[in-house]
Amino acid sequence: MLKKFVVLLCGILCATSIYSKPIIEGTIKPIVPTESGDIELPELPNKTSDEELAAGWKLEKNYTALLESKLNVFVPLEILSDIDINAIVIDNEELNIPFEIELNKEPEKKDYYRVKFSETEIDIDNDGKIDTYIYSPKYINQRIVKENYVNIKGANITKDGDYYKKIYITIEVEE
Repeated sequence: MLKKFVVLLCGILCATSIYSKPIIEGTIKPIVPTESGDIELPELPNKTSDEELAAGWKLEKNYTALLESKLNVFVPLEILSDIDINAIVIDNEELNIPFEIELNKEPEKKDYYRVKFSETEIDIDNDGKIDTYIYSPKYINQRIVKENYVNIKGANITKDGDYYKKIYITIEVEE
């Protein structure tokens, strides 16, 4: 849009410089061609004092130009919330921990966007057995996704201790 405006402005300036007549000593009245007819410019004042120069030109016509600009702005779908899950697993206990994912806006297409985790099956204690699973609905259709949960199987955790794992969440589109 800005490029079109600059090209239009350059075109107008070139046209006025090509079709205008030079003003010599304020005696020739130049004519500017327009679509509605030629506009005759008044003579330049031939005055010597500042007061006479200030009173020189009289406004014959006044035009107001109104420009309208429209922009098409696209805001991508983004995840706003960070999720921290703290759990204490005792012995062979199995836990289901729900969590929510908050997005910046409601998805404009249904059954098109999906949540993608960097890992969904995790061996939290590094003993070779997968003990933590992340479940989420296949598609995102609302601003706050509530059907997510982490399933921890205590029977597969063989080592005691505190474990931390960072999982990255992104949004992908249906291909």
